[in-house]
Amino acid sequence: MDSYDHEGVKAGPKPGAGIAGLSLPYQVVAALALGVVGVLACVHLGMVFLHVAPSNTVSKQYGEAVDNWIYPEFEQNWKLFAPNPLQQNIAVQVRAEVAAPDGERTTTDWIDLSAEDGAAIRGNPLPSHVDQNELRRGWDFFTGSHDAQNRAQGVRGQLSEQYLRRIVMLRLADHRLGGPVQRIQLRSVSTTVDAPAWSRTKFDTRPTYRVCPWWSVTSADLPGGVRNGRTEAGR
Repeated sequence: MDSYDHEGVKAGPKPGAGIAGLSLPYQVVAALALGVVGVLACVHLGMVFLHVAPSNTVSKQYGEAVDNWIYPEFEQNWKLFAPNPLQQNIAVQVRAEVAAPDGERTTTDWIDLSAEDGAAIRGNPLPSHVDQNELRRGWDFFTGSHDAQNRAQGVRGQLSEQYLRRIVMLRLADHRLGGPVQRIQLRSVSTTVDAPAWSRTKFDTRPTYRVCPWWSVTSADLPGGVRNGRTEAGR
């Protein structure tokens, strides 16, 4: 039955919901956008599957492409469920060589970046994924692609260094260091978690250090919005 408004004029069809309610050009744009999102989602799921799946013909043939997609942001690991889960507290610290306005270079004290992340997480019911995992996973990526002498093992090692430098420069942007950063040096402080009081097992809980070499900072190490005290950083 047809419907009429209060003036007796026949009412037209009600607009549809969702994409159907848009004009034809907007429907085309929305459909294309959904298609692109769907394709990206399928590609991502496929890449993650090939990364975590046992070695096979496809992963061997396209292993480099899979690694370039996964690392470092989407790396997967199973340390939480391993027979021997991690039993150490690992803090990542940095110190910087800063150029003062008079041209003199000074070195800062060690800044505990992991402690800053911990402070941001503690007491926060909805902590940021960045605060929880960015630095920690970046350091895991570094140690997994370098030998005991901190020498990079292939392209992944070089990529991990670039990734860490960008993370660190983003964190240092919140500190007043007195000038632009010329070089940075990272180290980790690892402390074994002691056994519970009822256990007879004892661990050496003295901290151990892993100290990286000094890295020069260039404009390529500055994430968007980080100026490092100057616009011509690295020139």
